[in-house]
Amino acid sequence: MKRIAAVSCAYLFLIFFSVIALSQEIILKQTNTSGIYKKGEKITMMADVGSHKGDSISIRVLKNNNQVLQKKSFIIASDNLTLFEDSFEESCSIIAEVKSKSETASLGAIVDPEHLKPGAKIPGDFNAYWDMQKKSLKALPLDVKTTPVDDPKIEAGYSCVNIELNCIGPKPVRGYFAKPEKAAPKSLPIVLLVHAAGVKGSWCRSEPGNAMNYAKKGTLCFDLNAHGMLNGQPESYYADLENGELKGYWLKGVTSRDEVYFRGMYLRLLRTIEFLTRQPEWDGKRILVIGESQGGGQALVAAGLDRRVSAVVAIVPAMCDWFGPLVSRKGGWPQPYESDASKEAMQKALPYFDAANILKGSKATIFVEIGLIDQTCPSTSVYSVVNQAKGKKIIYAVPYRPHHQPEGALSKIWEDDFHKPREQFISDYLK
Repeated sequence: MKRIAAVSCAYLFLIFFSVIALSQEIILKQTNTSGIYKKGEKITMMADVGSHKGDSISIRVLKNNNQVLQKKSFIIASDNLTLFEDSFEESCSIIAEVKSKSETASLGAIVDPEHLKPGAKIPGDFNAYWDMQKKSLKALPLDVKTTPVDDPKIEAGYSCVNIELNCIGPKPVRGYFAKPEKAAPKSLPIVLLVHAAGVKGSWCRSEPGNAMNYAKKGTLCFDLNAHGMLNGQPESYYADLENGELKGYWLKGVTSRDEVYFRGMYLRLLRTIEFLTRQPEWDGKRILVIGESQGGGQALVAAGLDRRVSAVVAIVPAMCDWFGPLVSRKGGWPQPYESDASKEAMQKALPYFDAANILKGSKATIFVEIGLIDQTCPSTSVYSVVNQAKGKKIIYAVPYRPHHQPEGALSKIWEDDFHKPREQFISDYLK
């Protein structure tokens, strides 16, 4: 592997232009072009409203995603507006939202993010609990079932199989495994692909093409579906799961440590890594886990639970700092502590599956993208988790990114400034 370009400090913050446009008319700006502020540094957010002068407009400013600092509506009297101006002596996030009759725009900032901490303390028996889970998993002899795949994306010189691995918990591991056919022993890195939330969407399913894309880069690649569901089934199969067994899966079992849904998901991660590290072609050094949203959370969890994971790419990761509400912050997806379930029971069950605790002490290289206007996976939740890791951190904070990828005029800007560096990181890591 070629050495990744070193950074001068623990965090790499991307500095870029100050204008953030979500339309041709409303343009938002802030004084610190990165969106990242020090304690006590004044935050000033402004709007150029273009032809909206004389129209009605509404402004809302949020702290930590859920505390309303300012909310007002008025008729625009000038071309330039100051939306918000203040400074903070504590770590927090700020989101300014602007709405006219025809347009919306948002801009985010964060104060002193490197000092954010999880909302709850780690349980005293946390390590003992996961040691027992791993011991039980290891005691189960690995049973591998493979099915040939007939897909035009599988090129000559590569193999790709639909694979099932037995696992403790309610579901087996299922996904697609692809690799170069004639690779020498101990010559290839591992890439594990993990998926965003949902059941029937294309983004939720394993596909031969996903595994093949990385196999062609010279890797052992496993495209893992999060739920242990069958691969390559009719649409009705996934629709039935989404409307039945897996409906609202993210809040299942949140009051019982042994029934939390994510327990099975995390154990399947460990089982997959165990299978991959047994492959004779693995170079014995590199394991890269890549995912977005729920997949980003799984990537961080993998690095915490299996210290052989050497790097992760976590894009707007979920499952981070579920107990943010205990310190007046919104928690990460799926916000279980904000549900109607027993708070006391959740405090006993959920800490064992919060990435805030699992990632603690990991020395993996972490490449993470954070949306500063993300209401699904709040910036504070992600920083509070990533801060627990001890390895190299490459952090790209995007002031105009919500949970989904930016659209419209911002799409090309995001592509150049954030997506391309991510792909370059992956490419360099796998060389």
